Amino acid sequence: MPGLIALIVLIIIALWIIVSCIKIVPQAQAVVIERLGGYLTTWDVGIHFKAPFVDRMAKRVLLKEQVVDFPPQPVITKDNVTMQIDTVVYFQITDPKLFTYGVENPIMAIENLTATTLRNIIGDLELDETLTSRETINTKMRASLDIATDPWGIKVNRVELKNIMPPKAIQDAMEKQMKAERERREAILRAEGEKKSTILVAEGKKESAILDAEAEKTAAILRAEAQKEATIKEAEGQAEAILKIQQANADGLRFLKEAAPDDSVLQLKSLEAFAKAADGKATKIIIPSEIQGIAGLVKSVTEVASDK
Repeated sequence: MPGLIALIVLIIIALWIIVSCIKIVPQAQAVVIERLGGYLTTWDVGIHFKAPFVDRMAKRVLLKEQVVDFPPQPVITKDNVTMQIDTVVYFQITDPKLFTYGVENPIMAIENLTATTLRNIIGDLELDETLTSRETINTKMRASLDIATDPWGIKVNRVELKNIMPPKAIQDAMEKQMKAERERREAILRAEGEKKSTILVAEGKKESAILDAEAEKTAAILRAEAQKEATIKEAEGQAEAILKIQQANADGLRFLKEAAPDDSVLQLKSLEAFAKAADGKATKIIIPSEIQGIAGLVKSVTEVASDK
């Protein structure tokens, strides 16, 4: 019985040892394996077996891109302005072996290296250049850090300047300058708006005057054409009336000619014409001799008729 119990215990211990030697490495991770204190291999994703008692997992390494936000660092510009700058570093472990054995504390090493590199870069720039050259500073820092961290199995993908905080006096001066700039732009925009408004009003008045002039011109043309048409119609009417009168006179003469009147009738017509002339406003009338004879004849006939 004691022997059976001991066998069961041995079997359980053996199973535990076997299970402890079976390891599964998940995605985006790597495991550094040591044998008897020395580097043996690096396990990738999947299931792995290690020798009991002699092999151990020295370090589990995360292969994803990691982000480290470092606190503000005091830096001095070329023109002796002290400011606080905090940075954000995006890095990725590319070699688990170098990351495990290259440096004791990789994150602290990156932080110190970032502060040193930042001071070197900012020291060559003046305040205005520092405030306006974020992209240039980011590029220089990324290149410097990537070269320096390569022996540690780390690749620096990006470096971003999160905040640039100049001294309070300079911040106040910058705020006043920005306020003045905003007011200047506002004044320019207001002036441009008023100018455009004035131009639009002037163009509207000009367009209105042009339209009024064109309307007056059109009205004058229409009035002239109407007057011309009325004058033409009146002239045509007068010409037609004269034509009809002349036609009537011609017809009368033609009828007289066709009737072949004697001298008495002609003299009577002459007398009628004289009577019409005498009814006018003429102050001097020349009487032909023929009409005088006719008048005497008419008087004689009148007197004979009166005696009777």
